Amino acid sequence: MDQAAFKNKRLLGYNENAVRTQIWIAVSVYVLVAIAKKKYGLSQTLYEILQILSISILEKMPINQLFQPTQLQYFKEQNPNQLTMFDL
Repeated sequence: MDQAAFKNKRLLGYNENAVRTQIWIAVSVYVLVAIAKKKYGLSQTLYEILQILSISILEKMPINQLFQPTQLQYFKEQNPNQLTMFDL
């Protein structure tokens, strides 16, 4: 496999078996994410999907909910008794 295609910056082991195992794991994850992207019709890139999955790996949430648009919540007004940190 071309070193430019494999963008792992650090390896956990350097003997032949360890490197082969890590490459197979990286390829397997890539394929699984590509399958999930197609199955759920996600518009994000594979890199963005991997980033979202890496920060939410311990969340107990269905994968299709991770990629739904979020609703922003706006606060009506600040509490006048609360001090502000910056004068904006």
